[in-house]
Amino acid sequence: MLARHSIAKLREFSFLEFFAGAGMARAGLGARWDCLYANDFDPKKASTYRRNWGSDRFHCGDIHHVSPSQLPHRSADLAWASFPCQDLSLAGTQIGLRGRRSGAFWGFWNVIEELRNEARSPRLIVLENVTGAVTSNGGRDFRQLLDTMRDGGYRTGALVIDAVHFVPQSRPRLFIIGVRADQSIPAKLCLSEPLPIWTTVGLSSALREMDFLARPDWLSWRLPLPSRRTQVFSDLIDESPDGVRWHAPQETKALLEMMSPLNFKKVRQAQLTGRRVAGTLYKRTRADENGIRRQRAEVRFDEIAGCLRTPGGGSSRQTILVVEGKSIRSRLLSPREAARLMGISEEYSLPENYNEAYHLMGDGVVVPVVRHLAQNLLEPLLRAQMAIRAGAA
Repeated sequence: MLARHSIAKLREFSFLEFFAGAGMARAGLGARWDCLYANDFDPKKASTYRRNWGSDRFHCGDIHHVSPSQLPHRSADLAWASFPCQDLSLAGTQIGLRGRRSGAFWGFWNVIEELRNEARSPRLIVLENVTGAVTSNGGRDFRQLLDTMRDGGYRTGALVIDAVHFVPQSRPRLFIIGVRADQSIPAKLCLSEPLPIWTTVGLSSALREMDFLARPDWLSWRLPLPSRRTQVFSDLIDESPDGVRWHAPQETKALLEMMSPLNFKKVRQAQLTGRRVAGTLYKRTRADENGIRRQRAEVRFDEIAGCLRTPGGGSSRQTILVVEGKSIRSRLLSPREAARLMGISEEYSLPENYNEAYHLMGDGVVVPVVRHLAQNLLEPLLRAQMAIRAGAA
C-alpha cells in the first residue's frame, strides 16, 4: 500500500462527487484525483461508501439541503453528477426533470449556481444518466439540461458510451461534459462532428432539431476508441458463488417453460455446440400470439450480459443460464459477478444483503468508462489549463 505522502504526490486533480452511490465515479477517476466532497441521500449506500472510501469527506443527506458552506473553500476541478434516472428512463415513469427523483438534478444545480456566485464553480461538470434522458418529454428535458448548463456559464458536448466496449455488459449511458466558459479547450480534443461510435440516432436527431451542432457553445468531443475488450461474460462466472444458490431442477424447468419458441431455440442451439455456454436471462412481460400479456423468459448467449438494473420486484434480477450438453442450470447473478460487470475491483466491500448489493451495482456507472473519459478527455482538459496558468505565473 502506498504511504499517505506518496498518494498525496500522485493527486493532480480535485473533484466533487454528487449522487455518489457506491463511489464508482471515484473508482474510475483513480488515484490522481482528490475527492474533496461526496454526497448521497441513501443511508445504505452511504454505509457502503464509507466502508470503502472513508467518511471524512462524505455527507449523507438530501441534495436539496446541501449548502456550499459544507464544501471545501477552494474551487474543485470537476463536479460529477450521476443524478437519478428513474423519471427519465424508458422503463421508468418518464415524468422527466419534474419528477421527484430525477428532479434531484435541480438540487445539484442550485449548489453549482451558489458556487458560481462565490466565484468557485468547478472547471468541469459531468452529468451521467440513461439515454432516455435524450427523448424524455419529447426532448424537452434534454434541451433544458443543455440550456441550464449554457446559462450557468458552461460549454457542453454529449456522448453516448456503451459499457460493452469495456466490460461484457450492454449498458449505454449519456454523458454530458461541460467546460466552464472561461477555460481554454485544446483543438485536438474536439471534432467538427460527433464520432458515430459515441452517439446514437436519437442523440444526433435531437441535436439537429435543437440546432445545437451549429452553436458556438456546443462541443463535439474527440474521444479515442478503447482497446479491444478481451473479457467475456463466461470469464466472470463463479462455479460456487457467494450470496446465491443454483436453482433446483424444477426451478430451471419452470424458466424454460416460460420461454417463447424463439428463446427456447437459443437454448437448443447452445446444447448443440457441445461445450459449456453461459447466458443471461431476464423475465419480461410480453404479448403472446393471442395478444395476451404474460411473463416470458428471454435469454441471450452472446457472451454479453444484459444491462444491470435496480431490483424492483423479481423481474429485474438477472439470471444466469449455463448449458452444457443435456445439463441446464440456472441461478441469479451473484453480487460479486454484478460488481465485475461494473468493472469494480475484487477488493471492493459489498453489502451482505443481496438486494442491497444488486441495487448498488444496478444504480452505478461503469468504472472503466469513467477511467476512459478521465484519461482521454477530463485530464487533458485540466492539464491544458494548468499549463496556461503556469505560463502566466
